[in-house]
Amino acid sequence: MTDLVLRPLADAFMQVGVYVAVMVALFGWLRWRYGDRVTDGLTRRRKLGPLVGALLGVSPGCGGAIILMPLYARRKVSFGTAVAALAATMGDSSWVVLAWNPVFAVKLHGLLFAVGLVTGYVVDALGIDPARSLRRAPAPVVAAPAGLAAAGGPDLAGARRLLGGLLPRVPASTAFWGLTTPAFAVSVPVVFQMVDAESLTRTLGGVDPYLALGVLGTLVAVLIFAAGRGRLADDTLETAQPRSAGATLRHSAHEASFITVWVAVAYLAWEVVTRTTGFDGSQLALTGLVGVLVGAAIGLIPGCAVQIVFTGLYVSGGLPLPTLVANAISQDGDALIPLAALRRHSAALATVITTIPAAAVGAALLVLL
Repeated sequence: MTDLVLRPLADAFMQVGVYVAVMVALFGWLRWRYGDRVTDGLTRRRKLGPLVGALLGVSPGCGGAIILMPLYARRKVSFGTAVAALAATMGDSSWVVLAWNPVFAVKLHGLLFAVGLVTGYVVDALGIDPARSLRRAPAPVVAAPAGLAAAGGPDLAGARRLLGGLLPRVPASTAFWGLTTPAFAVSVPVVFQMVDAESLTRTLGGVDPYLALGVLGTLVAVLIFAAGRGRLADDTLETAQPRSAGATLRHSAHEASFITVWVAVAYLAWEVVTRTTGFDGSQLALTGLVGVLVGAAIGLIPGCAVQIVFTGLYVSGGLPLPTLVANAISQDGDALIPLAALRRHSAALATVITTIPAAAVGAALLVLL
């Protein structure tokens, strides 16, 4: 029971959740303090658009890419800039690889940045833009998700209603951070093998702090996940750019909980499957060129949940690197949602465009590795 169920639940929080929480809070704080400066500078220097788009897209999570979508809808940045961000972003699955192996994550994100940069400039050089015919017309009034104005600007009243429905009450986020703090202090020495986990358990009279904090952390994450009705809070301009430190912490707790739950699902499912069937992933049709195409195709699915589970399979040893890379380039995270609401034809073309370099780079890795 412990190894089959409790250990995967603990690992999801202690190996991924606590690190995601810290990093999401850090990036949320940076977006809160400096987000407007970045976007204001971007609209004044349009030729640097794909460069800045790739930089914002490659930042962990979906917030950086989301910020650009209303700007494109208002014709403040080019279509290539939006595509650069979508190709560079790995969405919230980037937190999974960052928590698992930071060095590998830096290399992977460097590749994503390069692909996004090149793709964005190629799109602009070719003059591709589905909204080009509408440039002389006023911005259309399009039904947008709560939290986004129809023309792409922030609808603060709608955003507040969305936050009220999505984010848990303060006590829930407080409980999350109350567990994350000691869990982080235990996870760092245990995960990085600075202390022996068994000796630490003996020191505490037989109580395994890694297991206890990990299971409790995942259970709290499940409660927050349920309170948010299983939806991610980082899918609007308002939540991508929090307006206060308190909102940043609440949003960070919700986003980290969302990722923790899906990673726990991946870990638990993988453990159950491998123990009950002997299946180790080598039987999947996710290797070779077929695997690359499958990874790129899965990246077409909007949102982050499926992509987080897919990345969790790689961390568990169930996927080869080319398949992961193809999926990482193809997926657009939650940034595609506001773009689809504002410019659905542009969103459809953008997500198709990002699958082209995804398949190409994945196939190239098959040859090189």
